[in-house]
Amino acid sequence: MNRVLNRMGPPQILVLGFAVLILVGAVLLSLPVASASGTATNFLDALFTATSALCVTGLVVVDTASHWSMFGQIVILLLIQIGGLGIMTFAAFFALLLRKKIGLKERLLLQEALNKLSVSGVVKLVQQILLTTFIIESAGAVILTLRFIKDMPLAKAIKYGIFHSISAFNNAGFDLFGTVTGKFSSLTAYANDPVVSLTVAFLFIIGGLGFSVIVVLTQTRCKKDLNLHAKSVITTSLGLLAFGFTIISIIEWNNPATMGNLSVGSKLLSAFFSSATPRTAGFNTLDTAGLMIPTQFLLILLMFIGASPGSTGGGIKTTTFAAVFYSARATLLGKEEPTAFERRVPRETLDKALAVTFVAFIWVTFVTLILTVSEHADFLTTLFETTSAFGTVGLSLGLTTELSILGKIMITLTMFLGRLGPLTLVFAIAQRRRKCKIRYPEEQLMIG
Repeated sequence: MNRVLNRMGPPQILVLGFAVLILVGAVLLSLPVASASGTATNFLDALFTATSALCVTGLVVVDTASHWSMFGQIVILLLIQIGGLGIMTFAAFFALLLRKKIGLKERLLLQEALNKLSVSGVVKLVQQILLTTFIIESAGAVILTLRFIKDMPLAKAIKYGIFHSISAFNNAGFDLFGTVTGKFSSLTAYANDPVVSLTVAFLFIIGGLGFSVIVVLTQTRCKKDLNLHAKSVITTSLGLLAFGFTIISIIEWNNPATMGNLSVGSKLLSAFFSSATPRTAGFNTLDTAGLMIPTQFLLILLMFIGASPGSTGGGIKTTTFAAVFYSARATLLGKEEPTAFERRVPRETLDKALAVTFVAFIWVTFVTLILTVSEHADFLTTLFETTSAFGTVGLSLGLTTELSILGKIMITLTMFLGRLGPLTLVFAIAQRRRKCKIRYPEEQLMIG
């Protein structure tokens, strides 16, 4: 086994690690003890749930609160925490606890898992990630528990506070309100509640920034000292959040199925939450199926972009979108090289951004076409479902619970691809990147 692992590169080991954990989670969730009824759960449904939890997506074929027992919910919560922080981060955590040396091979894996440019400082970053995660999740759990005490007994409030804090920070979108406000209701009962809405929203916004950015923000006093990556993540995230908030407010303001009957304050709160959640969070305070078609399409675009590298979210990532924007801006302005914040963006970065966007677009299109045929659903619904799975978001227009066997398999694969990242999976299949020794003559290609 060790010989096989030694021959594998970091991308392959990460893919294998995720696959093994998903299978273990699926087996545990298929046991009778994992269901509230005491009967075994269909393995495909268990596999779908395990994938959704480990890939911190939130799409579910069965209601989390009513279908799963305490044991099943604990398994889901552990998968969410492991999937959000990353397998290698957890492995490094236990190695540090046991005072074992973290070798070069493990450091390379951590570099790949955390999307760092070098192995320098990866162990220290892991320690900072674990400490930051504990502090943020604990704070979120305390705030939510104090709020839920008003609606439920103390023990249940603590359980709900811990579960939803971890689910929110890791951008998972799993909730336990199915037995309180109806199956698959998410946070719709708290659309008017600023404590729950803002706490959950800020938890998944922080989780979606990326651990390296969170660490930089906590250690940098002056915003001018932030590196290009942090500046791109913050500005892109804020820009998309503001754009989504504005458009959703305009379109949904008088929609009776969503915000039409809410007060002005609640409308603004709902618009903010709805703009933030497609960035891979999965929670919703408004009925997603009741949204206007333009709003649903906007959510698709936001879900496709997703969160930031090294975060608990999916999608092509904010920096990928930013890099494509920098490149397009330079071309339109007639500049020789793309620049941002008085820094030049490397050509390799732009090529990688285009590759990620292209592979993601092709996969989402491919799966959408398959679902349109297999599920007999309209194009927008299947596109929404596929993009939600790829962006590891968890929002749905109601198709998830109606998926056929083929549909469940395709969405499961899409969640897996979306969490690992298109290039990680491509490099894992290709085994290694080979440098071409032959350089062909250059020739012009007409564009536009």
